[in-house]
Amino acid sequence: MLNRKIILPVLYVLVYLFTFYVVLQYLIYKPSQAGMVSAKLNDSSFPYAIWKLFFYPHILLGITALLIGAYQLTQRSRKKTPRHKMLGRIYGIAILLNVLVVPYISLYATGGTPSTVAFLLLDVLWLGTTVIGIRHIRNKRLRQHREWMLRSYAITFVFVTFRIVLGIIQLSIDASTSSTFPFAVYLSIALNLAFTELYLHKSSRSSLKSIERVV
Repeated sequence: MLNRKIILPVLYVLVYLFTFYVVLQYLIYKPSQAGMVSAKLNDSSFPYAIWKLFFYPHILLGITALLIGAYQLTQRSRKKTPRHKMLGRIYGIAILLNVLVVPYISLYATGGTPSTVAFLLLDVLWLGTTVIGIRHIRNKRLRQHREWMLRSYAITFVFVTFRIVLGIIQLSIDASTSSTFPFAVYLSIALNLAFTELYLHKSSRSSLKSIERVV
């Protein structure tokens, strides 16, 4: 069910497709040409110039964490310890810096206050899982470090899952933006963390069986 040989290729495809979309939509074209952003411009009080100063670091740091995190999950990365540590530091710094800009961006999230609350919760979970993972490796607790960094990446991957879930919801039901946006955030968090916990549970059971065979 949770075969690593299937999970990683699918994850990589989604990460690269999402990165291509972000680069095309927000870096090659202007953010104002994106549907969600253009709607904000109808509000004369929306501080577009200042908002961009927070938005660009947000997407660049987010893509950095998304790409590095995907590679860090591989055995190839863990075999090259110096590079793994260096990329791990970049991943952590990218997230720690990103959580500083998210609160401002969330104030102008599509969907109003419910979306703001949802994105702030996402920000807290992102910071919390990453910091716990960092603390474990600083204390030489390798297994706990890997588990919490998987949870951290599950939150990072909400960047991708949110777009997919939101698209499915908007195509499936006729609901207001104020309800679909926060619901898509909560559902994406729940799906990613649930999938991660299932994967960790299966991995733990497989390791236990291997030990039992040896004994």
